[in-house]
Amino acid sequence: MFEDFETERIDVGEASIFVRFGGVGPPVVLLHGHPRTSATWHRVAPLLTGRGFTVVCPDLRGYGRSIGPAPTADHSAHSKRSVADDVVAVMRSLGHNRFALAGHDRGGPVALRLALDHPEVVSRVALIDCLPVSEHLSRITAEFATKWWHWFFFAQPEIPERIINADPDGWYRGDPKTMGEENYGEWRAATRNPDVVRAMLEDYRAGLTIDRRHEEEDHAAGKRIRCPALILWSLKDDLEDLYGDPVSIWRRWTVDVRGHGIDAGHHVAEEAPDALASSLSAFFTGSE
Repeated sequence: MFEDFETERIDVGEASIFVRFGGVGPPVVLLHGHPRTSATWHRVAPLLTGRGFTVVCPDLRGYGRSIGPAPTADHSAHSKRSVADDVVAVMRSLGHNRFALAGHDRGGPVALRLALDHPEVVSRVALIDCLPVSEHLSRITAEFATKWWHWFFFAQPEIPERIINADPDGWYRGDPKTMGEENYGEWRAATRNPDVVRAMLEDYRAGLTIDRRHEEEDHAAGKRIRCPALILWSLKDDLEDLYGDPVSIWRRWTVDVRGHGIDAGHHVAEEAPDALASSLSAFFTGSE
């Protein structure tokens, strides 16, 4: 995986972030979701470097090989604001003060937070298979609670750790053929690490508490993403089934937005890398 990419561990203060980077050209950051690592981009990243981008793929705080602080009572140590600050620090360490950004799944709310908190550093943002956490929570239905029950299970204290760590291979399911053998191996090692499992659960606990509050405060204050935004979603996933056109929801958070679906399941970077890389490349160059 990631031939011709470099790896580095960057100390950002509270956390130590593992990052892959390669290519020459305008910088692009790719943020993974749950329960993946930066390796989920192993098919997309080389396509983007081949199209003239510098590509940076970090493991989010506490995920994969990134080491974060101990959980805090208010979950702020694993808030999207803290994770977004990590990304800014990593990019500055690599010499990039402004960059394009893509976030998938849980990486999407991180990308939203980064664009709201640090508008001066984000040139363009792509948000993939996600909505703001507060938008999900304001639209809870029986269908959502049934399909996305894990959000509320993960938020419980201590119980999820005990259950998941008792049988991580049974809890987290993946197919090495679909994912790629090396990506699968890295992901499996992460899901067997109790510290990683705890951090991933804290991500969700933060989502239902401090992240929701931050989003609602910003929305009430009229803050919006000021740079161009691209909304992508997997046509074989359930985002559109639950909410209709995701772009219509993201219009509440953006001033310049467009979007479309991609024929893939939820892990689009692994299942449809060519289509995803083409959409991202066209958007990041302004040729879409």
